[in-house]
Amino acid sequence: MKLPFKNRREAGEQLASELASMTSLTNVLVLALPRGGVPVAEPIAQRLGVPLSVLLVRKLGVPGQPEVAMGAISENGVRVLNNEIVETLAIDTREIARIEQRERQELERRQQLYRSGTPLPKVTGKTVILVDDGLATGATMKAAIKVLKRDEAGTIVVAVPVAARETALEIRSDIDRLVCLAKPYPFAAIGYWYQDFSQVRDDEVLEIIQRHSSKFGNAV
Repeated sequence: MKLPFKNRREAGEQLASELASMTSLTNVLVLALPRGGVPVAEPIAQRLGVPLSVLLVRKLGVPGQPEVAMGAISENGVRVLNNEIVETLAIDTREIARIEQRERQELERRQQLYRSGTPLPKVTGKTVILVDDGLATGATMKAAIKVLKRDEAGTIVVAVPVAARETALEIRSDIDRLVCLAKPYPFAAIGYWYQDFSQVRDDEVLEIIQRHSSKFGNAV
């Protein structure tokens, strides 16, 4: 396996090959973390012939350093905080609340846009494959996993092209299976491991979701 990946689509195709053995399973759902996880997830859902939807999550960035995650939130009211970062930087609870409120507004906007305001597809008892374009701190993925556990998903599989080693170990201990193509060290950042890591637009996400969901009707 050669790094960097050409783009998210290529990375998703490689993940799809790793997950091909799951084609024999029933009651499988692929959930992508938007926006970057959606183009990675599409080849997986296509290869397995299963429904594709999104699980909405948002990073809570450190004040003044929004690229650094102090935690994450997800739909259905889930919040995960990195207490070590919060305490080290002495981030005030009121500041956390302000940032969370702003990000929840964005979650609501995306829910209206991507799923026409409908709730998360039912995951109870299902095998759910959570997909993103990589794991750095893992904050958003941890929030997504918490949602699935609360909603009693049957089996949780996390599939990512690339991850920081320590984060991969943390995530793996909390789920049933982790499929990760590369855990380079030192890690730097997710975008470092892609030739094309341009921002995924809302219209691209919507196009992929609509294209795939048209094959499954109300399956999700």
